[in-house]
Amino acid sequence: MKKLTVLVAALLCTAFACAQNTFKAVIKDIKTKETLIGATALLSGTTKGASSDTAGLVMLTNISDGLQIIQFRYVGYRTQTDTLNFPLAQFEPMLILLQPAGKGDGEELGEVVIGATRSSRTIANIPSRVEVISGDELDEKGSMKPGDIRMMLAESTGIQTQQTSATSGNSSIRIQGLDGKYTQIIRDGFPLYSGFSGGLGLLQIAPLDLKQVEVIKGSSSTLFGGGAIAGLVNLVSKTPANERRLDFLLNGTAALGLDASGFYSQKFAKIGTIIYAAYNHGTAYDPSGSGLSAIPRFNRYTLNPKLFFYFNDRATLIAGINSTIENRIGGDMKYLDGNGNSKHSYFEENKTGRYSSQLELDHKFNAKEKLTIKNNVSYFNRSISLQNYRFSGVQVSSYSEANFAYSGEKTDWVAGLNYLTENFNEDKNSSFPLRSYNYNTMGAFIQNTWNATDKFTLESGLRGDYHNEYGFFVLPRISGLYKINSHFTTRLGGGLGYKAPTVFTEDAERIEFRNVLPIAAANTKAERSYGANFDISYKVGLFDDKVSCSINQLFFYTRINNPILLTTLANSNLQYLQPQGDLNTRGMETNVKITYDNFKLFTGYILAAVMQHTGNSISTYPLVSRNRLNNVFVYEVENKFKIGLEGYYFSSQTLNDGTTGSGYWTAGLMAEKIWERFSLFVNFENLTDTRQTKFGPIYTGSITDPVFKDIYAPLDGFVVNGGIKFKL
Repeated sequence: MKKLTVLVAALLCTAFACAQNTFKAVIKDIKTKETLIGATALLSGTTKGASSDTAGLVMLTNISDGLQIIQFRYVGYRTQTDTLNFPLAQFEPMLILLQPAGKGDGEELGEVVIGATRSSRTIANIPSRVEVISGDELDEKGSMKPGDIRMMLAESTGIQTQQTSATSGNSSIRIQGLDGKYTQIIRDGFPLYSGFSGGLGLLQIAPLDLKQVEVIKGSSSTLFGGGAIAGLVNLVSKTPANERRLDFLLNGTAALGLDASGFYSQKFAKIGTIIYAAYNHGTAYDPSGSGLSAIPRFNRYTLNPKLFFYFNDRATLIAGINSTIENRIGGDMKYLDGNGNSKHSYFEENKTGRYSSQLELDHKFNAKEKLTIKNNVSYFNRSISLQNYRFSGVQVSSYSEANFAYSGEKTDWVAGLNYLTENFNEDKNSSFPLRSYNYNTMGAFIQNTWNATDKFTLESGLRGDYHNEYGFFVLPRISGLYKINSHFTTRLGGGLGYKAPTVFTEDAERIEFRNVLPIAAANTKAERSYGANFDISYKVGLFDDKVSCSINQLFFYTRINNPILLTTLANSNLQYLQPQGDLNTRGMETNVKITYDNFKLFTGYILAAVMQHTGNSISTYPLVSRNRLNNVFVYEVENKFKIGLEGYYFSSQTLNDGTTGSGYWTAGLMAEKIWERFSLFVNFENLTDTRQTKFGPIYTGSITDPVFKDIYAPLDGFVVNGGIKFKL
């Protein structure tokens, strides 16, 4: 009897062991057959999941006998669900071919289908070099800085946010060292942040309702018109999916800041909607004891509703409104606390109202042809007030476009027309000449992406713009992608660009536009540029594919002929002049990513040499870190917790007064614990407490009428923030 019991037990154990199966699959792109690194396989009804390695191989263990549902996902591709009966008849890895997601699929995982290049291709198959911030990375940056996107952009290699106001925090974005006016920021293809409306733009865009951020470095004016000389940033909003999404975020900071935001989306049979609402509050904060605010006092309200009308499988209409109202004031802390007097009376107050409408109609004639018609109208009102000075005005802009896209087996085409208006009317606050202007631009463009072979893809484009003040511009652009083998990929591209001058530059913003004369259009030409990028990528699996390593090396060059320069005249007024010369930036970027199990390491380095040639003189362009190093180390257990450590180095910078700012390091630590419906996060920003006030005073003169130096390092120092996120 004892022997029989042992035998039965052994048979039961054997049967149980046999009932636990292992599933292996290789995941590839259905068209290119390229392996998809980081694709996920999830066993439905369980928490069992795994990601594919550098060979595209994914493995799930301990799968019970019987019918099991496995879901395969990859960013930029349609989710695929397969029902399998275990044990399987085959022992070799199964081949899983995923289909790239197209617009309108309603999949959140279609995130890296790129829109900034006017293409519906995935990032791996686009000849233009595009960097994408999406998914977990976007979510992580949203926890670290929920109120705006400055940190998210600044922590990318080659991008630097330049603070233009010491007391109110106004900032612009620089790509590869070039002034912020040369970067075009668009949202869902609409140019909402140009001219006067670019002021405070980075501070008034929150990440919670963004699906992804696409960055193209180098000349991109062919894609969306003038202004994208240094690069293009496309902010892509979330779209509704079949499953309801309701997210809330509450965040507080040690500097007494508060962020409260909510996002709702859902797709029904014939209609869908997304609604984003937020309140952001800042308390005046002076960590250095200088008597001036490093963080201003502000209150900001945002409401962005959008409706999606699905008339049928072919036609979709999208209608939305973006609205932001903010009051922001910085300056003397005693004045801000209500204890001001004749000595403590300095302040800088910004009041803004930003409203814009978006309307887009997509009609698919068939699986290959699509017509898109879009329009937006934007109203931006801003006033800047100091003790005895006020600058204010209203900018009304509009953008209309119609384009036709064709997607074939070997080639894709997109062609269209667009019309852009930009009207700025300055309020009459003094006898100083008004800086008002009225620009209209009519454009036509065509772009072709051709799969010449299985390994080589060519993208070429041509734009013609007519500007009512500065004439006609022809802008060609070309990029090539060559997949050398499964490890090496290289891209080469370049194009022309232009920028219609306005008074709204970093130099003028820094002095609140005081004494800045209007642009003399009759004596000024549009700034013209040309640029090129070359990069090579390498990816490999090491130690039996347990370690994944990818390296991207980029070389870049951009030259702007006869840039306009803000020059001081004999009467102390400032005038934009255009002397003979050029501004050029050249250098390289290196990006390395290493993953092992739950560990990820990102390292980025940029060398940017930006030189100003004026007549016979050559000088280093101010406020550029020639050398910059980014390091991010993350340990993450999916859907459980994550912890990240960051370190950034900025080399010394030449300042506008001829002096040199100190080089410095900053570091940060963030952690997040995740449950099914909510998560808790904490972020320790600037652990080194690096502050420019430690390197010397940030202003000269008296605190009553300070003259500020260039801001090249943080002012707010070490700040802790933390909060909670709900997913209901």
